[in-house]
Amino acid sequence: MQDRADLTRQASFALGGIGESIPPVAAAFLTEQPMIIVGGTDAAGRIWSSQLVGDPGFLRVPDPRTLLVDALPLAEDPLAEVLAGPATVGMIAIEPTSRRRMRINGRSTPTTGGLRVDLDQVISNCPKYIQKREFRFLSDSGSAPAPGGTRHVSRGTALTPAQQRTLRATDTFFVASSDESGNTDASHRGGNPGFVQVLSPSVMRWPDYVGNAMFLTLGNLELHPAAGLLVPGWDTGSSLHLTGAARTLWDADEIARVPGAQRLVEFTVTGVVEIADAVPLRWSAPNYSRFNPPVS
Repeated sequence: MQDRADLTRQASFALGGIGESIPPVAAAFLTEQPMIIVGGTDAAGRIWSSQLVGDPGFLRVPDPRTLLVDALPLAEDPLAEVLAGPATVGMIAIEPTSRRRMRINGRSTPTTGGLRVDLDQVISNCPKYIQKREFRFLSDSGSAPAPGGTRHVSRGTALTPAQQRTLRATDTFFVASSDESGNTDASHRGGNPGFVQVLSPSVMRWPDYVGNAMFLTLGNLELHPAAGLLVPGWDTGSSLHLTGAARTLWDADEIARVPGAQRLVEFTVTGVVEIADAVPLRWSAPNYSRFNPPVS
């Protein structure tokens, strides 16, 4: 993928940012976060992406090769069963307040009320396309089901009209992928509202903007097209989970129609899980990244 994009030289420099342990400054960063994104593969081979949240300090680094997470997904979450046992996971911690992020890939095992992740990769990333937001937590009841009821969950194999509107309006989503051996990675995608195109109830596209040239996600998709997307409800606490298959489009005419696009990624939806009030975390209205290309 790097060769095809003619970015091999730049990529060789960027790949120097991949390590096997968490340096002290990164460990301190993790302890300040209220959220981490996690991707994994279920028993049917589908990849999903989800969010784990907690008061800052719920992420801990007891040693440079280990991450402890004091949170588990909801029972309704598509990764709940996956993370109930040993799993290969890709994770990304993102701090919208300062536009910082880091990726962590490894092998998780459940603990009492959380996860232990033994690390294989620790990856530093640039702050491009992250929208600045401030967070706050609701009371515990803010993410609880309505009295006498259950948390609303909708499942399907295609996008509803409301979910299509959510995607067209979003400025951020997360994508999990893996290589052919199952090594999982999670990444961030951001842009101005409208950067995600919904072509039909089962097909969507987004531009691949100028980045760090690692091509970790696109490289995975070239080897193994399965992918899982998470669209957080920043102001509602909802979570929209999509699973399916993705491919990179290199057609010059198609790319030229999308401002800032270097390539396009087309995603075919095969499964949808939407959870209302999934987390008690809320974020302020965004201050859009100055790197975001305009949307036509």
